[in-house]
Amino acid sequence: MQPTPPGIARRLATLAVGVALLWPGAAQAAEDVPGLVWGVPFAGMLLSVALFPILAPRFWHRWMGLVAVLWSAALILPMAALGTVAAAYHTAWEALLADYLPFVALLVAMYAVGGGVLLEGGPWGTPRGNTALMALATVLSGLVGPVPVSMVLIHPLLRANAHRRHKVHLVVFFIVLVCNVGGVTTPLGNPPLYIGLLQGVPFLWPAAMLWRVLLVLAVPLLAVFWWFDHRSALADPVPAMRRRLHMRGWENIALLGLVVAVVLGQGAWQPGPVSFLGAEIGRERLLGALLFLAIAAVSAWRTPRAVRQANMFAWGPMVEVAKLFAGIFVTITPALAMLHAGLDGPLGGVLRLATDAHGQPWPVVYFWLSGILSAFLDNAPTYFLFFQMAGSDPAALTGAHAATLMAMSAGSVCFGALTYIGNAPNMMVRGVAAHRGVRMPGFFGYMLYACALLLPGFALLTLLFFL
Repeated sequence: MQPTPPGIARRLATLAVGVALLWPGAAQAAEDVPGLVWGVPFAGMLLSVALFPILAPRFWHRWMGLVAVLWSAALILPMAALGTVAAAYHTAWEALLADYLPFVALLVAMYAVGGGVLLEGGPWGTPRGNTALMALATVLSGLVGPVPVSMVLIHPLLRANAHRRHKVHLVVFFIVLVCNVGGVTTPLGNPPLYIGLLQGVPFLWPAAMLWRVLLVLAVPLLAVFWWFDHRSALADPVPAMRRRLHMRGWENIALLGLVVAVVLGQGAWQPGPVSFLGAEIGRERLLGALLFLAIAAVSAWRTPRAVRQANMFAWGPMVEVAKLFAGIFVTITPALAMLHAGLDGPLGGVLRLATDAHGQPWPVVYFWLSGILSAFLDNAPTYFLFFQMAGSDPAALTGAHAATLMAMSAGSVCFGALTYIGNAPNMMVRGVAAHRGVRMPGFFGYMLYACALLLPGFALLTLLFFL
């Protein structure tokens, strides 16, 4: 198959520019609250992520960075034409500096550190051993956060099952359980719950209140995983002889602890913003980003090459995630502005569904609405919006309205498993698996898998806790 010419992406971007320029009332998009039409570049970015890997995989692998740039231009150029160049520049630069830089720096650190830890041997590679590793990873995700655990344990899982012909289910369940569901009990490395911590929700509140959510979702999923893996193993070769569990790369475990300490320090030390080339970023976030990049550099320097080679470590998956999320962070800004506008914004009609006839928060709608938005938008601002809608009082939300806080917390975290873009570790784990030769499903294929696995559990959560 020949690569699809870049002209397709250019025509898509040009179409988005033209629609934005001609749409009635678009001129005030750069001011106050943008209209729905300004979500077109973001929708185009999502459709590109969903369709190009299926329709033109060779083109996508080579030119995904160009596609991200074109969709970003489809937002910034009309904004400059209808408003001012300065406003357009500020929108793009603020998204990249204040939001994207801290985000991608943390991912780079976790990716480098995770690829520098080598777990060899152990009982993995059989249905029972794989289920034990999946359960252990899910529990650890709830203790230290989904990002570090997923980056450390995806390698031994795939290496122990290298003899298997059918491995897609291993990665899909890993994304669902470890990258998302497991993290529902900790604010560490978990943006929505971390926002709650900064707003006054006690550090241990998610663990004390949401462990039941974790059990309701994880236990049936682990049982289904064992059954699926057992059936799959019947047609696969017998695993090699087991070896004693052994770990190399202890320096990276220390670096992982340093990453966690920096994340916690950002919550405790907030000296205010600093301006850089016209945009503001919190000093703690800028310092944190620099420290994360330094940790990644130390990991790359200190980790023996043999450890990286045994993990089949390559920077390619991280580079792909960085390219895609740069485009997503720029194009998502109008959608987040609409969300932050609350009940008076373009999405006000949808958000009003979250309150009952007496104006009180309705937990069931908080759960589903925050979840669906988090599956396609950034889950941290989604959580923050619903936190504000519920009154922004941590004492009330952890007391009389605890069900509402449980609902928005569980929705913002767990629904991230429904799409590849719902949570950054999803894309990173997918990239690692693809680099190891696992033929991962496309955007919609994965979404069907995830919906089949999770929607029954979400319905059960609704019946047990939120009605």
